[in-house]
Amino acid sequence: MALTQMQIIQSLGEAMAWFERELNWGVPPTELRHLCGRIGELYAALITNGQMATEVNQQGYDVVSASGERISVKTTATMGYGGHVSFNPNSLAFVDRVLVLRINTEEMQIETLLDAPVADAVQAMSAEHGGKRNLSLGPLGRKERPRSELKTVREVDFREYTVRELENGSIEVEQDGSLFVPAKPVLRELARDLNIGLLNSNGNPLNTRQLGSQIIASLSEA
Repeated sequence: MALTQMQIIQSLGEAMAWFERELNWGVPPTELRHLCGRIGELYAALITNGQMATEVNQQGYDVVSASGERISVKTTATMGYGGHVSFNPNSLAFVDRVLVLRINTEEMQIETLLDAPVADAVQAMSAEHGGKRNLSLGPLGRKERPRSELKTVREVDFREYTVRELENGSIEVEQDGSLFVPAKPVLRELARDLNIGLLNSNGNPLNTRQLGSQIIASLSEA
């Protein structure tokens, strides 16, 4: 049965929370490939108003967008721009679009490294070797989607501030139409006012996403 957009949002939030919890337990991102992949597919379905493919690796694509595009989604948690993602050349004929995502493990948000038609992505891939074609992450650079294209998932008002969580997990703080960049110093002040701790269970400082998420949750329950 197809997931609704709300169910996709909820599933993505739960998967991100599970991923973050595993990291806090000391599990390296390289051991969480399956969870990374799931997060990427949910995010791709969300931003394209699409649906997950009905079968695992169905003909090489993972998500079908609202416009019917078949999207192959690759997700990494490797910070920096080393490494690569691999594709099966035999299934690329069934793909219309390639989306390469990265989970920023420092701020726990999703970044778009590549969003391109399959023909453009294939041109950037290496020649076939061992039944695979590789796409190097190095040349991609950081290609964030424009802010205007990102949906707001949750939003709360506190005093003169508006705190919102975007679909990629990033947090914004706004006052009188102006955004605070970076947002973390203001979030720390708000957290103190709301009696929210600034450290996680391991005694490490909460990052921007964690602080924002806890502030939104606290004010939503009030």
